[in-house]
Amino acid sequence: MDVEEQKQHLESPLLTVSRDKNASASGNGFKKDEIFSEMKQQLSLAGPLVSVNLMIYCLQVISLMFVGHLGELALSGASMATSFACVTGFSMLIGMASALDTFCGQSYGAKQYHMLGIHKQRAMIVLLLASIPLATIWANAGRILLFFKQDPQISTEAGSYAQFMIPCIFAYALLHCHIRFLQTQNNVVPMMVCSGITTSLHIFICWFLVFKSGLGNKGAALANAISYWINVLLLAIYVRISPSCKRTWTGFSREAFHGIPGFLKLAIPSAVMTCFELWSFEMVVLLSGLLPKPKLEASVLSISLNTCYLVYMIPLGLSGSISTRVSNELGAGRPRAARLSICVSLMMVATEGLLAGTLMIFGRRAWGNLYSTEEEVVNYVGDMLVIVAISHFLDGIQSVFSGIARGCGWQKIGAFINLGAYYLLGIPVAIFLAFVCHIGGKGLWTGIIVALVAQASLLAVLTGCTDWEKEAKKATDRVHSAVTPTVGLLS
Repeated sequence: MDVEEQKQHLESPLLTVSRDKNASASGNGFKKDEIFSEMKQQLSLAGPLVSVNLMIYCLQVISLMFVGHLGELALSGASMATSFACVTGFSMLIGMASALDTFCGQSYGAKQYHMLGIHKQRAMIVLLLASIPLATIWANAGRILLFFKQDPQISTEAGSYAQFMIPCIFAYALLHCHIRFLQTQNNVVPMMVCSGITTSLHIFICWFLVFKSGLGNKGAALANAISYWINVLLLAIYVRISPSCKRTWTGFSREAFHGIPGFLKLAIPSAVMTCFELWSFEMVVLLSGLLPKPKLEASVLSISLNTCYLVYMIPLGLSGSISTRVSNELGAGRPRAARLSICVSLMMVATEGLLAGTLMIFGRRAWGNLYSTEEEVVNYVGDMLVIVAISHFLDGIQSVFSGIARGCGWQKIGAFINLGAYYLLGIPVAIFLAFVCHIGGKGLWTGIIVALVAQASLLAVLTGCTDWEKEAKKATDRVHSAVTPTVGLLS
């Protein structure tokens, strides 16, 4: 692409903003055809994204299922290592990669297609470098867990499992860069296909390494690494050979090494924003171990957390779709279309939250029986699912607002909101209700609900007070500052 073409592409979004203002001036309402068209577009994005998120999540679940047949100690160690890996590695990489929601999404909307490849390469460099210290932490997981007074036997098992998971972290970094790269250009079906192939192969790989190779639970950790790398390889091959990526992937470029500070300005707040939220849920499970009946409380809260994660895959898909739609429309200079996508996404996630919450409430007793035959556990799970249903509805609302924040580039504001909502309000309330009011696990989860209300409310105010014409201009400026006249290819 020569300099003159780039100037024309940069000018077009600004002209679109002007046309969009005139369109919005004629009426702020949206036509039914527009709403249904937007709904169809978001569902076509969200559906595959839900499948992708669910299948990636299932890799760890499948591994734990195989390890569960090796005994209680092996399962406890693998479970602790998986939680440790999520807190100290995966959550950070997911957060950093979400900066691509802003950069790639807005560049795609502005038709600066070649910049998507540059942004992806830049993210790959940053995330791979960040994975090195995280891998060091995983290598010392056993010692770290012992330092925090965890059971010595379980800590040793968890440490060994985490060491065999170290190759996962580098694959995970590359995987999410590819996912965001494809997601922001509305190319989600290939991701679903690649994830489906990976998950299917993972069952065989896990079975062989756990039961046939003699590696035991370490085989499950290694199976995770192999499967993540398979997924990365499949996506990389698709990006390289697919005609649909011809404009967005033009080969490796030296330009990826430039602009890293600008990428970090969004990547670091993105990581903080994501980690603050995910860590609070894990903290609730840890705090349950300090309650009067620690085994019962920890078991029920773990079941509740797993249920929450499983059902959350639906609003997480909607969060990804709204992030893509908002970033694309702002990059294209269409603020009215961005507002329409927000209204439609909120309507859909509220409907999903009500339906899923109703199913959880009416099926709460049956759900408890899937995990245990003890009446005390089943009844407690049933009571907790009522609270989980409420939290799921609120979690869906905030996930859409968080997706909007990523699409607009508000990650720094989002990080401060999550800090205040979870750690200045939610966790203190949870501790007060659980340990001072003696409400137990229900009190801990109620604290999470308080945090979700605060988070969703603050993000809603931020979204509601936004001048979308100015946001479209900011997106154009961001794209303009990222574009370079020449692209030097390495290969």
